[in-house]
Amino acid sequence: MESNNWRGVPLTEIWGAESPWGAPEFPLVVLAADHTVLYHIPSLGSGDQPLEPRNGEDKWDDDFVKLPCSSQSLHQVQDSSGETHMKKRWDSIQKALSQPIRNSQELADAILSYNTQLKDTWKFKALHKLFNEHLEKEESQHFFDVTLPQMTKLALDLPKLIQSPIPVLKQNKNQSISLTQQQISSLLANAFFCSFPRLKQEDGKEKTSEYVFIPRFNFNTLYETSGADHVLGKLKCLLNYFKRICTEVPVGAVTFSRRSVSDHCPDWSKSSASLSVPLHVDSSNGIEDADGLIQMDFANKRLGGGVLRRGCVQEEIRFVICPELLVSMLFTETLLPHEAVMIIGCERYSKHSGYSRTFRFEGDHRDVTPSDSSRRRRVAVLAMDATPYRGDKYLQYTLPAIDRELNKAWVGFSFYSKQQPSCLQHPGLATGNWGCGAYGGLPQLKTLVQLMACAEARRPMAYYTFNDEGIRDEFVNVYNMLKEHKVTVGQLYQLIAMFCTTDVRKNNLHDFIQHALNNDPPSIENTAKLNEG
Repeated sequence: MESNNWRGVPLTEIWGAESPWGAPEFPLVVLAADHTVLYHIPSLGSGDQPLEPRNGEDKWDDDFVKLPCSSQSLHQVQDSSGETHMKKRWDSIQKALSQPIRNSQELADAILSYNTQLKDTWKFKALHKLFNEHLEKEESQHFFDVTLPQMTKLALDLPKLIQSPIPVLKQNKNQSISLTQQQISSLLANAFFCSFPRLKQEDGKEKTSEYVFIPRFNFNTLYETSGADHVLGKLKCLLNYFKRICTEVPVGAVTFSRRSVSDHCPDWSKSSASLSVPLHVDSSNGIEDADGLIQMDFANKRLGGGVLRRGCVQEEIRFVICPELLVSMLFTETLLPHEAVMIIGCERYSKHSGYSRTFRFEGDHRDVTPSDSSRRRRVAVLAMDATPYRGDKYLQYTLPAIDRELNKAWVGFSFYSKQQPSCLQHPGLATGNWGCGAYGGLPQLKTLVQLMACAEARRPMAYYTFNDEGIRDEFVNVYNMLKEHKVTVGQLYQLIAMFCTTDVRKNNLHDFIQHALNNDPPSIENTAKLNEG
């Protein structure tokens, strides 16, 4: 069955059901040693009232997020006599945000009142440009008259909404955090007001021993850009989010899970898994529209990438149309090659058009995705970082490079699946040209790497080519050829290994595979010799 835009099997085979929501739910939210839940888990069917925060004790160490409202968050202030002393930062934040803020200059002044060491550094160029030049006067006035007072209240409610410490999702650990959407909104409001502490050494340079693996979370880096149109588009998405959550308090929850698998990855050269998993390839729709599937985030190893700077490609766009994803940047250490992050429950708030410099905010989006039994939207976003090849992109045709991508993809694709599945695992995966944009990945190789990882994890795949019909048709053709010859994951790996010994700059991977299969199929069984000696 074919249409103008997609090839392969229909989406019902990727869902494993007649509707996107027919597949099994992910595991429920359960308080455990490896799962921190910052709210009281309600009984099933307990209505839609806001979830109550769980009590705990403030922590101020490397294992937990240092919150702006902590009694140990201090900053240096100068009194009227010129003497300096330490003061609780939260007291200064409360004072600044309790005053009327009527325009972008007063907003900047308020932020600088508790970031005094940066008063000569932060210029807020993009913020001023947004409110003074880009928005209609009525829009700007509505923000300062209506939305901003609600945002300041939301930010200052942080000690009430988050009463137990937020752990850092550390490298080499399998750990989950569940927060309410309301708790996330307060954290994001504090990021908007740049209230999170920035730890400094005596010489004024940022510490390297603490939080070195976690991206900055305050929005100041976004405000400091020159204010190009695509950056203003990102800011408008964020303002739309705040307008929405200040108008109607969200009552759901979101789970952030880190998976680390260092010593149980497949032996790819020996895998007998069949490549014949259901495949749907679409050239017109987007990953974020793939209801009911695990949706890939082509992540930076530091989650969020350049979302709070000038960056505006796949991950950054997803993070501004679904701003709850941004909070992952607060507590997720840099991903290692054998790690991935799954985020379940984020809501989409904005429509958009374009990509990179053509990105634009296109209005409010109402997310009708149903919720699961743990009050999370049935949206699973899988964050996985590809290897960047900004120099010689043909270096990805080496076995260590291929192994790295295969292992990374398998760690992500086998999230919440059986250890050695004998049947298809649903929901399926929605992915695309992972690492093939600014990272220089080659679609001929990346399509096959992801197919192999899906086959090993036994997950069906929906592949979105971002309007590229050539990649769509080429991928389906090579898939059909592999399926016709009953090629296993191990055999394809060995064929790719053979290709790596050729002049890869002049040769074509898919043509090489086709020639090998059509001319000397038995040689597939013997290619393991390439890995000997």
